[in-house]
Amino acid sequence: MNTMNAINETLQLTTQDHGVLRFITAGSVDDGKSTLIGRLLFDSKGIFADQLAAISKAKHKRVAGDAIDFSLLTDGLEAEREQGITIDVAYRYFATPARKFIVADTPGHEQYTRNMVTGASTADVAIVLVDITRVAFEDSADGLKATLLAQTKRHSAIAGKLGLPAIIFAVNKMDLVDFDHAKFVATEKAVRELARTVGVAEAYVLPISALTGDNVVTASSKTPWYTGQPLLPILENIPSRADRAEAQHKVGLRFPVQLVARHDGHKADDFRGYMGRIEAGAVSVGETVVIHPSGQTAVVSKILFHTQELGTAHLGQCVTLVLDRDVDVSRGDQIVSSSDTASHAPVKALTADICWLDNEPLNLARKYWIKQTTRQTQAKISAVNQVLDIHTLLHGESTKTVQMNDLARIDLVLAQPLVADLYAECRGTGSFILIDSATNQTVAAGMIVAKN
Repeated sequence: MNTMNAINETLQLTTQDHGVLRFITAGSVDDGKSTLIGRLLFDSKGIFADQLAAISKAKHKRVAGDAIDFSLLTDGLEAEREQGITIDVAYRYFATPARKFIVADTPGHEQYTRNMVTGASTADVAIVLVDITRVAFEDSADGLKATLLAQTKRHSAIAGKLGLPAIIFAVNKMDLVDFDHAKFVATEKAVRELARTVGVAEAYVLPISALTGDNVVTASSKTPWYTGQPLLPILENIPSRADRAEAQHKVGLRFPVQLVARHDGHKADDFRGYMGRIEAGAVSVGETVVIHPSGQTAVVSKILFHTQELGTAHLGQCVTLVLDRDVDVSRGDQIVSSSDTASHAPVKALTADICWLDNEPLNLARKYWIKQTTRQTQAKISAVNQVLDIHTLLHGESTKTVQMNDLARIDLVLAQPLVADLYAECRGTGSFILIDSATNQTVAAGMIVAKN
């Protein structure tokens, strides 16, 4: 994980320049997520010889003979290999001549939904695997009808709530149904309806076999009726979230202060700088900005990136801002553009969609911390408005208890005001986590849908 963190930090500022795509695999347990990633790594020459030799001799192989168990490339924990399931999020990095990729293999078991949320929160695209051997088929007046697993619906709904612009539905294990076209068509109809219901704008559906490699990297001769691209070419050409971000963001500068730095404080040329990452918009030298929650104004006199001075800094860049005068700025404050004051006015009440992550159900009597960007303050859940029924994808009664892995819409009252945006307008300032004030456990991940 330390190596992966280093890669993430290095790539944070270069994603747009170098065409890096972050994607996750999701879906129900045993749908073939780990095997698919292993196949992608193997066919794209992303596996070292010693790694290949190690998994070929692994004691927990689940394939016969000399065949390679590709799932062992990502299932690194001993418990994962013993049980044959993914428990933790496993990150892998590989590249093709066309693009670089960071892939997160997330668990399919309902118990580990919180880990899937973690992986999806930073992804550009989700690959939701659908095991066609576990799709329920029945004849109807309109032809063959397919019913998907509940966990497939849950992961798709989470991807939709997190605002992932695209889902690739990989209908896996087609080799076990002899590449039956009719079953694929029925499954495709069901997953496209699912994508429409959960609000995903782009849905790709393709038939694959992760184990044998059909339609993973190259087109398969066993599916002449499929005219679309294999999986890897889709991944190489699909726009990343960074590519879409400028068009999606409907707010100005959002710069949460991560750290206040003093350089050469004993010298005459010392300065106070404010370090952080630009979550939306851009900032230029000479621009007037507002510091919230105090509401003070100042002019940006310098923008520092490592040892360089920039004239303008853009979305996603980690920089240090120096202001033309001393103002009271601390970690958790937010520097915003002075224009459009209505959109960045701090608020003390929010409505949000949450995924409940705690073993204990939501309790309206308990107190929670809300952590949004770099700011943390106390919050109280004043009401539960809706709870999503994951089987029907309809919102149930607000009186239903919110249990672990439930998706719900809640109202929050905050002890201190926050500069917040709608998640649809700015992901960085429109998302948060809730922390139980008594146990310090993270109990929910949330996306703001309204400011009250």
